[in-house]
Amino acid sequence: MKELIDNIQAIQVESPVDKIIRQLKQLIVSGQLKPGDRLPAERALSEKFGVGRSYVREAILKLEFYGLLKTNPQSGTYVSGLGIKVIDSLITDIIKFNKDDFSAMVEARYYLELDSVRLAAERKSSEDIEAIEQAMNDYEAKVNNGESAVEEDMLFHVMIARATKNSVIESMILNLIPDLIKHITENKICGDNRGKAAIEEHRAIFEALKAGDIDAAENAMAGHLDEILQISRADFAAKLLINNS
Repeated sequence: MKELIDNIQAIQVESPVDKIIRQLKQLIVSGQLKPGDRLPAERALSEKFGVGRSYVREAILKLEFYGLLKTNPQSGTYVSGLGIKVIDSLITDIIKFNKDDFSAMVEARYYLELDSVRLAAERKSSEDIEAIEQAMNDYEAKVNNGESAVEEDMLFHVMIARATKNSVIESMILNLIPDLIKHITENKICGDNRGKAAIEEHRAIFEALKAGDIDAAENAMAGHLDEILQISRADFAAKLLINNS
């Protein structure tokens, strides 16, 4: 009976982003969207899919990161020229990556954000500092009011990535952050009081960035992400133990 129970897997519920990705894939594979075709505007897609624009934007960013879509600020978002078999394989990998590799995503995010905050401390502009501070204050206001601050938390980290002036790092952060923060927050992986604890951690990161102190910024970010890193590593070690037993 124990062996039977161990072989039963939890039902995976697709997120709105995954559903959008699958539908866009089907439109491409069926030929309704061809290489070079322009996608409808985000607002139109949001209305058609029946979800918020943030979900549409996240799906597009992921597909763009993997080279399946290309965005031109002046003219919109277009389907890339990749073959259907490549698109099929990549989209499957994108969705699987989001679901099954939590520990790997946490570890990748940890080291990527350390590099990100170091570069941001070195390259940030006054406008970047204002944007990071605004995101930090918005996060604090929502947490102190007992509201969900998932989007504000995401924005804080994205604004730091933007301050690096490195578009690849920004794209990678955009790809990793949304799923991770939602998963961590919605499943309360770090406990019920994690939101309030993050307030002081955000402030330490911000003050180091503002001062241009590269080492202090890295240490503050490492401290901010250490708890979830340790949790993910313990989870990974437990899975290895089960697989090797």
